[in-house]
Amino acid sequence: MEGMSGPYVIRGSVALPEAELGWRFSRSSGPGGQHVNTSDSRVELSFDLARTESLPEVWKERALRNLAGRLVDGVLTVRASEHRSQWRNREAAAVRMAALLAEATAPPPRPRRPTRIPRGVNERRLREKKQRSQTKRERSGRDWG
Repeated sequence: MEGMSGPYVIRGSVALPEAELGWRFSRSSGPGGQHVNTSDSRVELSFDLARTESLPEVWKERALRNLAGRLVDGVLTVRASEHRSQWRNREAAAVRMAALLAEATAPPPRPRRPTRIPRGVNERRLREKKQRSQTKRERSGRDWG
């Protein structure tokens, strides 16, 4: 597609392959007055994640696993209709698709290494608890009688 501001980078040197993107346009609801009834400004962008050759195999498996709930027959679809112009909706859909794929292909975070609480921290907590308890005990008026 000529004139798009892409390539839309997923991560590193991997970008959304424009040849594998499927575009559909339809009439959008929302602002636009009479213009909205005549122009196809809603954009639906599809990317066949299951059959793509442009993503590394590891990324592809990770994305298929992470986006399983959003896929229909291995195809990821993103809709954009927030803008009045088809051009801006195309941009929004492509950026959203790239962001979705970037998040879905990201490596899992490192597991947390459990650490011990330092003894000083625990002692300080107990000392402050004791001090607070003492302050409250001194407030009670047992000997008012």
